[in-house]
Amino acid sequence: MPDRSLAVFPAYRDNPYLNLMLLAPRARGWNVLESLRLEQLEQHLGRLGTGDVVHVHWTSPIVQRENDDLVQARARLDRFRAAVDGARGRGASLVWTVHNVLPHDARHLDLERELAGWLADSADVVHVMNQATPDAVGDFYRLDPAKVVHIPHPSYQGVYPSTMTRADARASLGIDEGDRAVLAFGQMRPYKGLDVLVDAVRRVAPTERPVLLLAGRTSARDREAIDLMLGDDVRAVREHDHVADVDVQRWFRAADVAVFPYRRVLNSGALHLAASFGLPSVLPDEPHLRVEFGDEEWARWFDTAEPASSLAEVLGASAPSPGGAERFSRRLAPYALSRRYADLLESAAG
Repeated sequence: MPDRSLAVFPAYRDNPYLNLMLLAPRARGWNVLESLRLEQLEQHLGRLGTGDVVHVHWTSPIVQRENDDLVQARARLDRFRAAVDGARGRGASLVWTVHNVLPHDARHLDLERELAGWLADSADVVHVMNQATPDAVGDFYRLDPAKVVHIPHPSYQGVYPSTMTRADARASLGIDEGDRAVLAFGQMRPYKGLDVLVDAVRRVAPTERPVLLLAGRTSARDREAIDLMLGDDVRAVREHDHVADVDVQRWFRAADVAVFPYRRVLNSGALHLAASFGLPSVLPDEPHLRVEFGDEEWARWFDTAEPASSLAEVLGASAPSPGGAERFSRRLAPYALSRRYADLLESAAG
């Protein structure tokens, strides 16, 4: 196959999803151009032509930079579109993965909706991980069904060490065997609904109240907010920094259930990580999530209209069966899905 270039933006090198999906394209000889900044992306796009592909993932770095005012954000959007249009004019193809309906904590929502609409219209292929994505985004922009390709989020089977026993994991975190442990894993950010989770735990009778496990990078401001939320009546074991790969297993092995109290979510890598460790999960009862996970025995649901009380009821009941989670995860083996992604790229490139 002749040399082909794939410009990936933004290419977070510590993002396991990107690393997994790029395995097969790299093996097939794609020259992967990674960029984090718009300026670097512009340079990469200037070299693309027929047979090359630009793949846009998360859009936050384009118009959501913290220090940009509206005028600067608009200028960045115009620069991004001009660079992509230039590459497409020379024969390159555009792929967009819809990771979120709109970026979390977006500052310039109108520009973000404009950008999403432009990507939906301009992309040669729109990759979705949730089959119900077109319905989920419908209030903000339209996806052409003829462009949409569904490739699920891969599991993390074989990616992280998995040698620690449940007993050793719990002992290392100071959790007794008789305690129920509830895990929230990943970056601790406001949109993830930690206040709802803490409220729900607090509503469980004291004799049945679970231990809360919180693990993931947290800003200083958000950590202060979490300190205030917890008070002194909710027992929590916490790690407010990046969890090293070798220690990921500790948190998932120690927990009885993972909880995702998100205010809004389209896709969740942490959910697939939990399933990879055979850990059952509690999810918001959203239509698009039901489409993907409604038949899974390891999933439980809380009512988003009454999140704290509904979640408290779920946490007070017996945990879901863990058996199906790992079987579900094995159906989404990483390299098999990476090969499907490589096929998508080759189809898009013509």
